[in-house]
Amino acid sequence: MPSICFYFQVHQPNRLKPYDCFKIGSDHQYEDEAKNIEILNRVARKCYLPANNTMLQLIDRHQGDFKIAYSLSGTVIEQMERYRPDVLRSFQALAETGCVEFLSETYYHSLSYLYSKEEFVRQINMHKAKIEEHFHQTPTVFRNTELIYNNEIANFVSDLGYKGIICEGLDHVLGHRTPNFVHHPPGNSNIKCLLKNYKLSDDIAFRFSNREWSEWPLTAPKFANWVHRVAGNGDTINLFMDYETFGEHQWPETGIFDFLAHLPQELVKHPDFDFKTPSEVIKNYEGKGEYDVHHLSSWADMERDLSAWLGNSLQHDAMERIYKLESAIKATEDESIIHRWASLTTSDHFYYMCTKYWNDGDVHKYFSHYNTPYDAYINYMNVLTDLEHVVDVLVES
Repeated sequence: MPSICFYFQVHQPNRLKPYDCFKIGSDHQYEDEAKNIEILNRVARKCYLPANNTMLQLIDRHQGDFKIAYSLSGTVIEQMERYRPDVLRSFQALAETGCVEFLSETYYHSLSYLYSKEEFVRQINMHKAKIEEHFHQTPTVFRNTELIYNNEIANFVSDLGYKGIICEGLDHVLGHRTPNFVHHPPGNSNIKCLLKNYKLSDDIAFRFSNREWSEWPLTAPKFANWVHRVAGNGDTINLFMDYETFGEHQWPETGIFDFLAHLPQELVKHPDFDFKTPSEVIKNYEGKGEYDVHHLSSWADMERDLSAWLGNSLQHDAMERIYKLESAIKATEDESIIHRWASLTTSDHFYYMCTKYWNDGDVHKYFSHYNTPYDAYINYMNVLTDLEHVVDVLVES
């Protein structure tokens, strides 16, 4: 019986306010609170509240047989705590149904594994505590920032006790194989890999409203028919996407909510199909082969690598400088300063510095509140220079 596994990423960064060189040494508050509130309110109105309400209705309509999973970054939860507790309560209502699983990730949505294993573990533990606090679940499945993955990461996360990890289903790694089976990293059957079916996922997330797409308009019966073709050649169809797909990236006017409301009933018209959360997929299906990834991969851009955050010298310079400050920051034992530093490890800051062109470049521009990648870099480095100054003053005193 093939299962459909829905997973949604929910993340908002703590954006930096305009910070020129004249603020260095005098202004130690870096966040653009007004911008954070503005964007959270917009996405809450367009996506989080209507999508959560739709999901609740679907769970009720299907009497608990419809199941989904989320990964909420620590920063988006903090913003909900501060500015939109009603949105946080709507996610808690989903948790209370027993049909929704919350996954583990780095608290600050960071690339910390690449630069500091200690910080990586600290952020995972912080995030786990936050999920337990609000949703009364202890995550057993890990989703690294932007699905960044290789064998080494899988083994490290396995040693932390996780039973599953979410990854991109890379064609050049799978070869003739399908992402619609559970896999495991080479030589390690203690952790299972759930591979995103990127074609079916992206049909919803990216192509849904594209009138030039040969399959437009995408209807629930049409999509369900594509999924049903997997019968006999797969155990799980993993549909992974940004939650903002619903209402924010694909506007309500496109019919995305109507599509979502009708999709589950179309999917289960085939008697062999059901819905499972990631942990249920891991529990119910055996690994069918190794997923052997030596290089670092992700679900971002056409390359599915780390070039979205580490593709140019600006990004490398900023990333190396923020992690170079780690030991001095933590030596202060000042939780406020540590939080400010860790918030600067959020991957979005480096994403805004990306200098790609064409389609991927347009996506980066869409998410960025800066005029150019160079503005993002200069602003970030001004903030970092002030934080270095703050630490120097504390050390001298």
